[in-house]
Amino acid sequence: MANKHMTRNSYEDRYVSQNRDTVPDVSFLTDRLEATLAYSRARDYTGWDYGDGMDSRLRRAIPVDSKWLNIAFQETAKRFPVNIRPLLGVTQRPNYQGHALFAMANQTLDRIEAGERGRRLGVDYGEEARTLAEWLVENRTQGYSGYCASYPHPIQHLDGLGEPGEPDIVNTSFGVEALVRAGEFDASYPEVAESARDFVLDDLDYRPAESGRGAVIDYHTKHPQEYYTINAGALCARLFLDLYDHFENPADLDRARELLDHIEDLQTDRGGWKYRDPPDSSHLSMDTHHNGFIIESYQRYRDVVEDGRYDDTLDDALAFFRGELFADNGAPNFDERSTFPRDIHASTQGVLVFTYAGDLAFARRILQWVFENLYVGDGQFYYRKERFFTRRVTLMRWCQAWMAFAISEYLDAYTDGQGDRTGA
Repeated sequence: MANKHMTRNSYEDRYVSQNRDTVPDVSFLTDRLEATLAYSRARDYTGWDYGDGMDSRLRRAIPVDSKWLNIAFQETAKRFPVNIRPLLGVTQRPNYQGHALFAMANQTLDRIEAGERGRRLGVDYGEEARTLAEWLVENRTQGYSGYCASYPHPIQHLDGLGEPGEPDIVNTSFGVEALVRAGEFDASYPEVAESARDFVLDDLDYRPAESGRGAVIDYHTKHPQEYYTINAGALCARLFLDLYDHFENPADLDRARELLDHIEDLQTDRGGWKYRDPPDSSHLSMDTHHNGFIIESYQRYRDVVEDGRYDDTLDDALAFFRGELFADNGAPNFDERSTFPRDIHASTQGVLVFTYAGDLAFARRILQWVFENLYVGDGQFYYRKERFFTRRVTLMRWCQAWMAFAISEYLDAYTDGQGDRTGA
């Protein structure tokens, strides 16, 4: 694929090399990570989530089957300036993706500190990580071709209703990443995750792309085939790369390449990706955190294979991500068209992408923006800043888990270099 904007390594030349000697305040960030985990641990890593408004006792008490009523409950809980979930009777639940992120954050903190700080604080972060990994094994979704995971609450889409227990690639991919890393504790964890290959092939209909180049999958088991959710395919590619890096099965690498080849063809001239193909099938455009998922998948390929296959694609994507989706002060834009809302998940994805790109200085700037704008104190974060107000809602996965994971990956990169992020 021809480079559309710049020469190879231009992102590194433009941004990374000039900041290479920046020294972060490691002690401050470690304290914030410990506080974030303490807040979450005290609540058993359980809380409200971004799209859980339909999981309302009040909604369940209304004997009407209505998509629009479902959306009204879901979006009201999501968009209200303060947390009205208690008034709606929304249940706080453990979230599979959140537990995967917490497992990895605890494991990384334990390794960075060699357990010493945790022992002084009376916390065994390694044991926390093992307990969370065991929870992932015990709470995986059953009844499908292989390992998979799902959301704990219903989600109303415009084109259908997603029920608890219906697995998807997003939750599954993060579960695979966490369990492969947890192989550091017990080799049986990656072996559980390995069967996700069969779930993707059989239940998510891994198949050749209609364009003739590469492959596609379904986002979840009820996904319409009239459109393709691009970041879902990228997360599936990362899943195959995690499996390949641990088990060295060449077929997993082939499948990752096929998925990434097709996604490469969907990259826009600006360097980013629309949410879906065709683009007019979604109200979302090139939003920040979904583009971050895609970029991170290409970064994972680069780290595992190192053959330069997607270097130009990745370089264009990083330049777009830095130049159009983030302000110079580290504030995230919602997408290439809109500054607000500035979302904590967009921030955390930026921290991860720029950390993996070696641009620790800008990753630290994003963290600082979050601390100055969305940090409540005592390890608690709000999830979104609008133009004239802040949504004072703390979501366990969306805020706490993602912040814990982002800080842990940043600290790991600074203290030990990029290293092997799978624990294989």
